[in-house]
Amino acid sequence: MLVVDDSAFARKVVREVLSAAGMDVVGIARDGLEALEKIAELKPDVLTLDLLMPNLDGLGLLAALPALGAPRVVVVSMAGEASALGIAALHAGALGIVKKPTALATDRLYDLSAELIAAVTTAAQASSPRPLGELPPAPRPLEPLLARSKSLLVIGASTGGPQALTRLIHALPASFPIPIALVLHLPVGYTRSFAERLNGESALEVLEAAPGMELEPGRVLVARAGVHLRIVRHEGGLRAALDPLPSDTPHRPAVDVLFESAAHAAGAGALGVVLTGMGDDGTRGSRAIHAAGGHLLTESASSCVVYGMPRCVDEAGLSSGSARIESMAAEILLRL
Repeated sequence: MLVVDDSAFARKVVREVLSAAGMDVVGIARDGLEALEKIAELKPDVLTLDLLMPNLDGLGLLAALPALGAPRVVVVSMAGEASALGIAALHAGALGIVKKPTALATDRLYDLSAELIAAVTTAAQASSPRPLGELPPAPRPLEPLLARSKSLLVIGASTGGPQALTRLIHALPASFPIPIALVLHLPVGYTRSFAERLNGESALEVLEAAPGMELEPGRVLVARAGVHLRIVRHEGGLRAALDPLPSDTPHRPAVDVLFESAAHAAGAGALGVVLTGMGDDGTRGSRAIHAAGGHLLTESASSCVVYGMPRCVDEAGLSSGSARIESMAAEILLRL
């Protein structure tokens, strides 16, 4: 474990928190240039990375890491002005973001302890993601479908999800005939930046969900961090509802809550897709979609950064198909 931050107090807090959790912190670095030297010397498995640093910042460090054999990266940074940088870091290969509660050198930094330990533990168990690189050309428009059995696509992802979702949504044409809603586990303050970036890289319209927002063909709604996204029927159409409850779920928003609402709102017309991620969020919701007559697809282990969420759905016998992320768009189109 290597701790990279230009703040001496932040380095102290992160090192103490991880060491107290039994993790071996082999070194610290004050900027990206020093971090590259320490990575070559110490060969850490995981590093925590601040984004705003002198000499070489966090994004510069991520760009300088080798494609193979690089440590897995957890970003530890502020939201707000740095949100877009955090999303860029996830696209560049970082596996998670832990939001600092304050930019000041105060004991409030210790408030990140539980989230930091969980993120680093997950990163240590994950496969190294591949940088996105240049995305392929936008897909051709779909021919009109005379008969379509699906009316709603819902997607869930966690660790490794930003890259997986970017690949998937980019591969869907502007003429995609049904609305899409998705949950990605991100800290509060980052989902709008993620939606804006995905909107710029996709032929579809991608928006952070807001209460009452209509679900339309060609539109993707991204669940807002901190509240659950539910899909409800309203005057014959589908709309978004944001709900703080239940408050006892491991994640908010939860894939389970979105999928269960999709089963209720769309019945057999719901198609659920579970992508890379740690844990079992999405399994209960997949049961609801399956029971309503809908269908599920899962990302195959060979392309997952963490084969946790898809594995749980597969092992429950709920998935009707599995595909690598590069082929998932084609699998979805086959099942509309």
